Amino acid sequence: DVQLVESGGGSVQAGGSLTLSCTASGFNFQDSIMGWYRQGPGNGCDFVSSITTDGMTYYVGSVKGRFSMTRDNAYNRVNLQMKSLKLEDAAVYYCAPVAWVGPARPACGSWGQGTQVTVS
Repeated sequence: DVQLVESGGGSVQAGGSLTLSCTASGFNFQDSIMGWYRQGPGNGCDFVSSITTDGMTYYVGSVKGRFSMTRDNAYNRVNLQMKSLKLEDAAVYYCAPVAWVGPARPACGSWGQGTQVTVS
């Protein structure tokens, strides 16, 4: 069975840092472009970042320079290091293979439970 388990969320003050992790199983992780997505209060499911199979990263403009995504294929894991957190970063964060995500299958809530990030 496919499993995506997000962890590492918590409550931080603005300007603080958190590192999220997502551990995957049940599919070919090493050949999958992985993405992080988030859903804030009253918002839709938004793309945050992605990482290719060879480690190239892409970020939405609002997090560029503050967030850093990495992957560890030995452990089927992707991480999202978040620094200089802002109030608007507060959301539930999800990971998913980018290829799986579409209008009928949003990343937020379709597979993993997500991990809550609260910024005050």
